[in-house]
Amino acid sequence: MGLGNPGPRYDGTRHNVGWWVLDRVAFDHNFGPFERSGPLLETVGAVGGRTIALVKPGTYMNRSGLAVAALDTPESFEAARDLLVVADDANLDVGRVRLRARGGAGGHNGLRSVASALGTSEYARLRVGVGTVPPGADLSEWVLSAMTAEDEEVIVNLVPTLADAVVAWAEEGVESAMNRFNR
Repeated sequence: MGLGNPGPRYDGTRHNVGWWVLDRVAFDHNFGPFERSGPLLETVGAVGGRTIALVKPGTYMNRSGLAVAALDTPESFEAARDLLVVADDANLDVGRVRLRARGGAGGHNGLRSVASALGTSEYARLRVGVGTVPPGADLSEWVLSAMTAEDEEVIVNLVPTLADAVVAWAEEGVESAMNRFNR
């Protein structure tokens, strides 16, 4: 699941980095277009012989859990094993990557909503540093604003690596992916 906000107004914002990563995975592995299914946008395809769903909440960030609750998951679904959430992180410098097997929301309302819907914070997350909030700036205004050209270049150049991290998580598991992609 890649977190972000729907609508063209948010396409280029820091908060939509999760969507950028899923778009790249879908492109690299010839998934079909994302299609709306209730409160989510979804496409399904194959990665390394495994069928995976790429999901974007069709809700605003702070209601991302509604998309999680709407997922059509098999009975065998275990969030700790089967869910990776890709999200921006305004507590990390631009281009820093933190892949973790579990953790708190760290002030991120989208991650908080996902954990609330799941009833647990035991799920993997790939946090992408989009730059720390400047002193005196409002956090929500910061993450909903466009990046500087320099910051955007760093993130755009990092997206293929982030897409590879998603694939490594799907194929090899979180521990292996953490060892390869955390920086």
